[in-house]
Amino acid sequence: MKLDSHSNKVLITGINGFTGIHLEKYLLKKGFLVYGTVVGKPTNKHHFQCDIRSKEEVEKVVAHVKPNYVIHIAAISFAGESNASLIYDVNVIGTHNLLEALHQTNTNLHKVIVASSATVYGNQGKETLDESMCPKPVNYYGISKLAMEHLAKTYFDKLNIIITRPFNYTGLGQAEHFVVPKIVSHFVRKCKNIELGNINVSREFNDIRYVLDIYYQLMLSSEKSTIVNISSSKPIKLLEVIKMMEKISNHKIEININPDYVRENEIPLLKGSVEKLESMITLPDNYSTNMMLKTMYEGNNND
Repeated sequence: MKLDSHSNKVLITGINGFTGIHLEKYLLKKGFLVYGTVVGKPTNKHHFQCDIRSKEEVEKVVAHVKPNYVIHIAAISFAGESNASLIYDVNVIGTHNLLEALHQTNTNLHKVIVASSATVYGNQGKETLDESMCPKPVNYYGISKLAMEHLAKTYFDKLNIIITRPFNYTGLGQAEHFVVPKIVSHFVRKCKNIELGNINVSREFNDIRYVLDIYYQLMLSSEKSTIVNISSSKPIKLLEVIKMMEKISNHKIEININPDYVRENEIPLLKGSVEKLESMITLPDNYSTNMMLKTMYEGNNND
């Protein structure tokens, strides 16, 4: 794709988070000018310190960058966060501040992608989750993301918005309180055992690179005013992840099931429908769980 120098500016909120770091590198390679907001002191001239809870700070960044594309991933994303006020202030009010600022300075703005979460579905009692289902979030994080979706919908007639609901994804650099990085780190350190919850439930653990490809295609698509899963519909058991890691690392590990990690009445298999996503873009087919785990293992071993 040949980029017009007047329409190649991307603003990524939360650019120094796990997804943002990968997304910035990806879009720079594609030839975009990439800008981003960070909470702490910026170390990059294209990054701006910005608390998205502050209307004035958000307006200042948007007015300065005048982005052509926005990917809004800044959020309190840890479902275990106990500060409810912080979750709602960042995830809901922060999103309102951003969308309002973009609406006020809408100069050559082509697309706004707002990242919600598959946690908005809650307990549906079904294996395959699709966008037509009525959301039933069960924690502050999921509820805040659903509130954010409703808020973003009020801007559908003002901005070209796509709301995404990503399912679990992982990759090099993700924090170890997430289950796959935790497993990989135990193999890197050659640990003798690991504590896990239910290892026989099947969930999606998609490759961050798969997700980046999807964000890129959605960003350049003509789609707007819609909500779509970012999923692969390819769930895998944690037990299978362990087996793959044993082959990759040539190391055996003993699994200890911690009852505190086991959730009651867990659905054995859960995945996202890709039907709507496939109608909008071409799904990447060049990523596998094994390849992802190998990348994470080798990357951590080289640290």
